[in-house]
Amino acid sequence: MLPLFASIAVCVGLVAGVASAQGTIHFEGEVPEGPNTYFFLEFEVPEGIEEIEVEHSHVPAQTSNILDWGISDPNGTRGSGGGNRENAIVGIETASRSYIPGPMPAGTWRVTVGKAKIVPDEPAGYSVDVTLRTSPTLEPQPRAPYEDPGVLSTEARWYAGDFHVHTRESGDARVTLTIDEALDFAETQALDFVLLTEHNTISGFTLYEDAQARHPNLLILPGQEFTTYGGHANAIGATESVAYTVGTDGYTIADAIDAFHDQGALFSINHPTWPLPDCIGCAWDFLEVDPATINAVEVQTAIVRAIAYWETELLEKGSHATAIAGSDDHRAGQDLRVGETRIGTPTTLVYASELSVDAIMEGVRSGRTVVKIVGPDGPMIETSMTGERFGNTVFADTATLSAVVTGAEGMTLLVIKNGSTTLERVAISGDPFEHETAVEAPAEGEDRYRHEVVEGTARQSFSSYVWLRKADDTPDGGVPSAGADGGSNSGSSSSGCSCRVPGSPSSDRALLFSLLFLCGWWLLRRRAAGRA
Repeated sequence: MLPLFASIAVCVGLVAGVASAQGTIHFEGEVPEGPNTYFFLEFEVPEGIEEIEVEHSHVPAQTSNILDWGISDPNGTRGSGGGNRENAIVGIETASRSYIPGPMPAGTWRVTVGKAKIVPDEPAGYSVDVTLRTSPTLEPQPRAPYEDPGVLSTEARWYAGDFHVHTRESGDARVTLTIDEALDFAETQALDFVLLTEHNTISGFTLYEDAQARHPNLLILPGQEFTTYGGHANAIGATESVAYTVGTDGYTIADAIDAFHDQGALFSINHPTWPLPDCIGCAWDFLEVDPATINAVEVQTAIVRAIAYWETELLEKGSHATAIAGSDDHRAGQDLRVGETRIGTPTTLVYASELSVDAIMEGVRSGRTVVKIVGPDGPMIETSMTGERFGNTVFADTATLSAVVTGAEGMTLLVIKNGSTTLERVAISGDPFEHETAVEAPAEGEDRYRHEVVEGTARQSFSSYVWLRKADDTPDGGVPSAGADGGSNSGSSSSGCSCRVPGSPSSDRALLFSLLFLCGWWLLRRRAAGRA
C-alpha cells in the first residue's frame, strides 16, 4: 500500500489526468524516505484502453541517484525495465522491450519505482507521465502464449547449456540483441539448451514459439533473473512472474522463494560473491535465507568464482544445492567488455533422460551436473556411485565412487570429500581415464563427494556432489533416480499461482481511501465551479 507521500502524488496525478485532453496523468515529487525499497504511483485505467505509455525521468536530470521502473496491472506485473532510458509501452498485441503484451484490464494500475541508489543529502525526485490511448501506436508483432516446447531429443545423455543468458528484453543488455541472435550464437558453441534470464520480466515468453521453431535442436528453458537490491537469482523453469519488490511492506526474499517453488521452479543464486561495487545488488546479502530452500548456485560466471561460497555458506549449512554456471552474456559474444564472457563460457553439462524442460530441471534437481569453466571443449567428468540413489543421495553402507574423465590427459584429478578434504590427487594418464575410490557412509548423517580436474593450479572442470548415507536411511516408498550411474528415474514438480503481493496495514488502507474521497470531492467542486 502507498505511503502518505505517494498517496498524495496519486491524487495529484488523477487531477492532472482529468484536466489533460491527451489523457496524460502526471506524477512529480520527491522520492519518499523510509526503509521501503520501492514505492508505487497508482492510476486508474477505464474500459477501452488499448495502450499505455509511461515516460519517466529523474529530477534533477543530472544526479547520482538511480531509480528503477516497472508497470503493474490489477492482476500483477507487466514487466520491469530497470534502468531503461526509453519510454515503456504496454499494449494488447505488443509492448516495448522488457514489458509484457496482453489484455488491458480496467482498474488500478501502478508504476513501480525502485530506489536502486539514493545518495544522502542529494536531491532525489521523479517525474512520470502516463498516457492512456484507445488505439495503439506500436505495430503488432507475431506473438503467441508460452507453451512448453516438448521433447527435442529422446536420447539420455549429458546435455550442454548456459544457465545465464540475456537479450534486449533486459534493460542492461545490448539494445539490438534479439532472442534469435542469442540462440544463433549459442548454436555456434555446440550448446543444447539456454536459459534466457531477463531481469524481473518474462516479456520474451510470447516470442519463444517462433524462435524455438527456428532453432529446433536448441532448447529454450523458461525462467527469469530475479533481481533485487540484496542479490540476484535465477528462477529455472518459472513460467509466471513473482513480485520482485523485496524489502517493501514486509515482503521478504523467503516469500519470493516460496512463490517460485509453488510453481515448480528451481531457485538458484547468481554470482553470490560479486567483487565489484558497480553492480547494484549483485552480491548475495540475504544471509537469513534457509539454505535448504536453495536448489542451485552459480559457482562460476565471468569474473565471479563462488565454489568456496557454495561449500561454506550453503552445503555446510544443510543445503544440497547443485553446482551450475552461466556466462551472464548481455551481448551475444560481441564487443565484450572487461570481465565479460560469451555464451557458453562457462558451460554446464546436465545428465538428462531427454532434451526437454522437465528433464533438464530434473537433472539439476538430482545434482547431475558438471561445470566446464573454459567452455564446451573443457575436460569432462562423469561421476557415479554404486548403491541406491534417490535424487542426489546414495544410500549404502559402503560404495564405490567412480570418475570417467575425457579430454584431460596430462592434467590432475582431485577426489574431494565434504569440501575441505582432498582424498586423492591422481595424474590423468589416458583418454578416457577411469578412477575408483572406496567410500564408507558415516555412522550418522551424510558425507558428500565430488571430482575436479585441474591443470597445474588452474581449475578446469568439476562435478556437483553426490551424498552418501547409511542404507538404513533409505526413504520408505521412494523411487530410485536414474542417471549415468544407472537405476530408474523419478521426478516431481508442482504448480500454482506464483504471484505473492506484499500485505499492507489496514491503517494505510483507510488513509488512502480518505485521501481518494477528498480528491474526488475536490474534483466535483472544481467541475461544478467550471459549469457555473
